[in-house]
Amino acid sequence: MIKIIVVEDDKNTQMTIKKILREMDIFKDEEVQVEYFTKYTNELKTMIKDVSEHKIYILDIELETKISGIDIAKFIRENDWESEIVFITNHDKMFETVYRSVYEVFDFIEKFHDLAPKLKKAIKSIFQRNFDNKMFMYKNSNFSLQIYYRSITYIYRDKETRKIIINTEKNQYSIILPLSESLNYLDHRFKMVHRACIVNIDRVESFNWSRGYFILDNGQKIDLLSKKYRKGLEEYYERNI
Repeated sequence: MIKIIVVEDDKNTQMTIKKILREMDIFKDEEVQVEYFTKYTNELKTMIKDVSEHKIYILDIELETKISGIDIAKFIRENDWESEIVFITNHDKMFETVYRSVYEVFDFIEKFHDLAPKLKKAIKSIFQRNFDNKMFMYKNSNFSLQIYYRSITYIYRDKETRKIIINTEKNQYSIILPLSESLNYLDHRFKMVHRACIVNIDRVESFNWSRGYFILDNGQKIDLLSKKYRKGLEEYYERNI
């Protein structure tokens, strides 16, 4: 269970945030609970003091009460150093005040300046950094294999052995499994980019469709990219950026 707590007293902004969260694909693969507040309450206080689970707090800085978003963030940090805090505000002038007052703020976003893409990007980054414990799990009569999704860079089909090769940051693993079937063992971040290759798009630095290669975030160049799969990948990015 992952909990997102939103404290926002403007109804229109709160509705906007609800819409943004509903649009995010990561919630289809995770059990997420979202709680909404317009001010600091005893219920919110209880949630903050419960440090049994990590949370993402989305806080409006200026609330129409004596207790501001900054005050709430200070109380969070008195009890919880693990959860993430994202501030939203009408005024970029509050930036310095926030960073002088509250330790470990993940992001600061202006309400009326690209709120949707920036909030989506922040939450996606938090999920990848803090909540990404999902694994590729495969088992047959001879052995079992478990690899964190975040460690997998790309998977390709080896013509000679007819096995798929799973590449990670440090190792390679070969198993007997059709490449297309391996998608059933993976999540939304893995996309087919060639008839012989699946890539973890979170680990890609750039695609060069005209020359048929992509570059991973470790600098490795992979010559397995086909224009046939470009449209589907671009549509995915349009929905998630």
